[in-house]
Amino acid sequence: MARFLRGEFRNLGQVKQFPMNPILRFLFALFLPGILLPAQAQRYVPDETSLPVIHHPGYSLAYDEAAEQAAWVAYCLTAGETVARVERSNDFRSDPSVRSGSAAHSDYKGSGYDRGHLAPAADLAWSSASMSASFFYSNMSPQLPGFNRGIWKKLEELMRSWARAYDSVYVVTGPLYLEQRGSIGPNAVRIPSHYFKAVLTAGANKRKAIAFVLPNASSKASLSSFALPVDRLENYLDRDLFAFLPDGEEQALESTLCIPCWSWTATKGSSAPRTKGTTAAVQCQGTTQKGARCKRRTKNASGFCWQHE
Repeated sequence: MARFLRGEFRNLGQVKQFPMNPILRFLFALFLPGILLPAQAQRYVPDETSLPVIHHPGYSLAYDEAAEQAAWVAYCLTAGETVARVERSNDFRSDPSVRSGSAAHSDYKGSGYDRGHLAPAADLAWSSASMSASFFYSNMSPQLPGFNRGIWKKLEELMRSWARAYDSVYVVTGPLYLEQRGSIGPNAVRIPSHYFKAVLTAGANKRKAIAFVLPNASSKASLSSFALPVDRLENYLDRDLFAFLPDGEEQALESTLCIPCWSWTATKGSSAPRTKGTTAAVQCQGTTQKGARCKRRTKNASGFCWQHE
């Protein structure tokens, strides 16, 4: 996908000037960093014909009303954007861009499930606008705590490592319903049995692609054990994820899986810091999935940690 940033479009590793008045370009960059221009951004999102596509600062999504969450979230992550410039906001809220109404606090409260990010907050910590947008409930999905804070977090960290290694990557991520898991909350937010990520290096030369499907459960398995060719994932989804690629190149990239072609050690980078709250940390007032009191300590004035707010 392409993103308007400081008066330029980033197009598959090539930077092209956008013909805009310099004053307007400056104002857009100053007040609306990372804003997506729909006509251009649409070209770089998955092939989508059945669901409404919504563009937020830093990412795009297709909202699945039946599941009350995104069917997919797509974004480009550059090396520079892995450096956190703003604090984590924890500003969880309904998405006003979803005309039918998105999920809400009440759906997750007391459910035992984490409000799991699809586009991670740490990937969108490069501006206040993108950080804030990462907390729309349209970007959340009910994830078991052991999954969200374990193997899923490791995969997110690996994506940032690859963005730094390859300058930028295209990421498409979302839920899968390969097994029936029921739903949570008044809005019946569907619980995914699995989650997917597909990643494509954005450079025009020697591109490569890979996909992952992980069960919504704790796991100590290696990330590479969940890897698969992109076209196999597309069969699960019945959707073309990287439709903007030339047909011949797309077929070659998406039909192969080369585990040794990738680095599987996440490098340390800058992640979004936690929001500061009260000065004295107290034990969270929230309850876990098993009904026990949360053991985290928090400085939030509400008395709840970031997950149970």
